[in-house]
Amino acid sequence: MEPKNSESRFSPLVIALHWLTVLLLIAVYASMELRGLAPKGSELRGNIKSLHFLLGLSVLVVVVIRIWVRIQAGQTPRIEPPMHKWQALAAGVMHHALYAFMIALPLIGWLILSASGKPIALFGLPIPSLIGTDTEFSRQLKEVHEMLATLGYFLIGLHAAAALWHHYVMHDNTLVRMLHGDRR
Repeated sequence: MEPKNSESRFSPLVIALHWLTVLLLIAVYASMELRGLAPKGSELRGNIKSLHFLLGLSVLVVVVIRIWVRIQAGQTPRIEPPMHKWQALAAGVMHHALYAFMIALPLIGWLILSASGKPIALFGLPIPSLIGTDTEFSRQLKEVHEMLATLGYFLIGLHAAAALWHHYVMHDNTLVRMLHGDRR
């Protein structure tokens, strides 16, 4: 797949990584929400939590790859017709907030597992703890993790709503740049 963006579209690799991230985030949130359906202490609940950890760490890996690919892809495709400066500034702030969210949340999850003293694995391979065991710190981190996860609903929803608003109200190519094929 070509990593370079064109003047009007993101590269197929950038697009694929964007939508893979979307699918992973859906799965992360679904596993978090579905966990509540299983009784505490049950094997099913433990498996769902393990899946949540795996998916969260997968988001971190994919986002690091995304950042590298975006750097390699070159200039961001033009938005036609151009946005107002305040919209471009808001879009930039939103993208930085989303990337910070997608990096911070998995790292905090990793810190929670590390501080709780639980073994951590990514696709069956053990990964090191980031810090020593500290149960109280683990609880505090869990509160931060849950607060940021709730904020994530807002960030993701606002990002999707803005893309749809640009497409259906502003009639610009903001959304089309991130889709495969020619869709207008």
